[in-house]
Amino acid sequence: MFAMFQYEELIERALREDIGTGDLSTLIIPTGHLGEARLYAKENGIICGIPIIDMVFKKVDPRITTEINMKDGDVLTPGMLVMKINGPLGGILQAERTALNFLQHLSGVASFTKKLVDIVADLEVKVVDTRKTMPGMRNLQKYAVRVGGGNNHRFGLYDAVMLKDNHHAAVGGLKEAIGRVKTKIGHMVKIEVECETLQEVKEALECDVEVIMLDNMSLGDMSSAVKLINHRAIVEASGGIDEDNIREIAETGVDIVSVGRLTHSVKAIDFSLVVNDMKPSIQKHINRTVKK
Repeated sequence: MFAMFQYEELIERALREDIGTGDLSTLIIPTGHLGEARLYAKENGIICGIPIIDMVFKKVDPRITTEINMKDGDVLTPGMLVMKINGPLGGILQAERTALNFLQHLSGVASFTKKLVDIVADLEVKVVDTRKTMPGMRNLQKYAVRVGGGNNHRFGLYDAVMLKDNHHAAVGGLKEAIGRVKTKIGHMVKIEVECETLQEVKEALECDVEVIMLDNMSLGDMSSAVKLINHRAIVEASGGIDEDNIREIAETGVDIVSVGRLTHSVKAIDFSLVVNDMKPSIQKHINRTVKK
């Protein structure tokens, strides 16, 4: 479910950041001058962020209307028409960069997620994100992961326990950390424990935790850990996972692979907003699409 009210403050803050006390460049456009702009894709990918950019344009000027040709999750090809935007041209151009910033980044997240999901599609494994998100953008980035076919890990520190190496070190060890946290939380809260060695995996099993994360383990140790756990806990693999190694990691038998780069270092998908199709750099893509 995409609830737009959750993102109004974020959009308004992004627009204030860009427009500030007023757009100096659109002073050349007469007030109320109407026109049309078209939004085109410039590369392959999965689109994500249509409801967000629709709101961006209409926040700048409620008189702006949109004709949307795609929905989140659709496949992009170069030259594909995503949206027509009609109304005051000054407002359309003021909204342009903020709208494209959202669309390019979220489409990048969805596209990379889809790439990884496809690599392991025949295996019984879930591709999930992490908390390595841009401040203020977590809900949107995690939405984009779902659009790309991935799944979400916990949203924050508040909805599950994850005990990592620094937690262990702070209280004197893995078992001590688990024992202490069990006295602090309710019976409905799951506990995940990060393990870097097979010995730590054994200790986590002895403490009956629900999820065991295998952090930066070798493939051999991962396979051994999966056999050792033997379905007594959900097994998550994490650490340096990308398109080059996700397949062999998934083949060790883990249940989940968590990938930080889904959100923290993904490549944006390129789009272009064109007034009256007068932009030479996009014309070749438009011509290619028309010929098809």
